[in-house]
Amino acid sequence: MTKSPEPKLGILLPTRGVILKDGAHPNLSPLFAMAEQAEQAGLDSVWVGDSLLAKPRLEPLATLAAVAMRTSHVRLGTAVLLAPLRQPVQLTQMAATVDVLSGGRLVLGMGVGGAFTPEQKQEWLAVGVPPKERGARMTELVQVCHRLWREDEVTFAGRYFQVEKAAMLPRPAQPGGVPMLLACHKATGSPAQYRRAGLYADGVMGISDTPSQYGETLELVRGYAAEAGRDADALQTAFYMTVNVNHDKDAAFREADDFIRRYYGLNFWAERWGPFGPPEAVAERIIEYHAAGAQEVIVRFASLNPLSQLHAFVEDVVPLVRKGAKKRAGGR
Repeated sequence: MTKSPEPKLGILLPTRGVILKDGAHPNLSPLFAMAEQAEQAGLDSVWVGDSLLAKPRLEPLATLAAVAMRTSHVRLGTAVLLAPLRQPVQLTQMAATVDVLSGGRLVLGMGVGGAFTPEQKQEWLAVGVPPKERGARMTELVQVCHRLWREDEVTFAGRYFQVEKAAMLPRPAQPGGVPMLLACHKATGSPAQYRRAGLYADGVMGISDTPSQYGETLELVRGYAAEAGRDADALQTAFYMTVNVNHDKDAAFREADDFIRRYYGLNFWAERWGPFGPPEAVAERIIEYHAAGAQEVIVRFASLNPLSQLHAFVEDVVPLVRKGAKKRAGGR
């Protein structure tokens, strides 16, 4: 696959941020305004996160269905969907419906999430999923989803999921089904994640790794894909990062740290977030991830005022990214 001289750019919509700011009855106008403004500004995609109980927010696929009605061409993604919280046949139908409603714009970034806190563990237990089974369930779920989107009748006998003579309609608008990008972490993940992504996924989504670690992750996944006879170069690649754009670096850090602690209850990745500060620093980090192999970079704003962050990103960061990426590509 020919590498683009500049990365595609996406933003995360504040499906949790509106809850943090407004509580049980959130004002959704900033969320829809961000999606519309991102499309008007020429950004490539908008994304939503996921959690049932541990980090309360709007349900992701229902939200993307609504966003699809307010936009026309920007791609719609999950970053990331905690897919093993769900039953794969139901997920297959829900995702296909959103893809049809959006005219084939859905991308599922999917991960197994964490079980670091009591709240996270309880989230899995509340739907009858032992936290230690997250990864193995994901391996089966991806296979079931792919087959239901592509085959007229599916029988699958796994350890966790059993499907017999199932036929799923509607089919996604995208030929072959909705792309599924699996989250992989060089710094914190197990080797099984690379094999799962290489054998079954349509791509890879990174988070928390440095650019060099992300590059190593991609090589590991591509190695498994090649061993399985798959086209490793066809894998889609994305990286998810959290930023705060502000010429005052100290103010950016304070706002971002406050947001992260509200969001998660603690700041457990510390320096792995960011950068928080001037547009030049944010643009350079995006370019570094693109150089490491990310075709697309997804940006979450560490702020309870995401519309102002989006404005700063579009006006001050995006031009630097495009200029810097082209310059780097020309210098090779």
